Amino acid sequence: MCKDNKKIVATVECRMTSSRLPGKVLMEAGGKPMLRILVERLSKVDPLDSIVLATTTNATDDPVAELASALGVHCFRGSEEDVLGRVLGAARSVEADIIVEITGDCPLIDPEIVTQVIDLYLLNDCDYASNLDPVSFPIGMDAQVFSTDLLALADQEGKTTEDREHVSWFIRKQPERFRKLHLPSPSETHWPDLGLTLDEEKDYLLLKTIHEELSSDNPHYSCLDIVRHLRSHPELLDINKEVFRRELTV
Repeated sequence: MCKDNKKIVATVECRMTSSRLPGKVLMEAGGKPMLRILVERLSKVDPLDSIVLATTTNATDDPVAELASALGVHCFRGSEEDVLGRVLGAARSVEADIIVEITGDCPLIDPEIVTQVIDLYLLNDCDYASNLDPVSFPIGMDAQVFSTDLLALADQEGKTTEDREHVSWFIRKQPERFRKLHLPSPSETHWPDLGLTLDEEKDYLLLKTIHEELSSDNPHYSCLDIVRHLRSHPELLDINKEVFRRELTV
């Protein structure tokens, strides 16, 4: 696939019916819903041509669609269980050639890291690029990049529960078939055990604290800024240290 002049789109998987923290994507920090914070941070990713929220057809996700409209971004509504199909539908709805897969539980994602993963994909001969295989950045800085055509292949051939629920699983589990590249974290932000995802109530309290303490002085704070802040205030790490992370790895 020639990667020149291709439409690059971020798909954001998000829904209100999280089993561990219902309604989490619209919980507020600094007067803004977490999902809005995520969208605003993604809007700073220069290579992106568009952002589309990939939510469900459930009535409970009407507020997500309403937020997308208010923010001027696209929204696609599909199956709650078949996340792969939903993301593919979201990409096709805006005629994306290249998908930057982002999950809605990563509201503090660093635009520069996302840009670096996109560049890794664009500038190299690969099928898939990410910064999470293996994890080296803090959990919550996750970005994956692949073509819409490749996800369409995964949609056709991926039949297991894991394939449908974890969008890139079909690709990641076949390194002999698909060429994968990994963006490792530099030493300054290498902290793979740091949980910055919005999974449980304690995560919300930590992310809310981080955002409110950093954004007042610098609304465009980076992953490095977060790491430095937490190194300087280690007591904050106690807030969500007992949260269990469910990770699917190859």
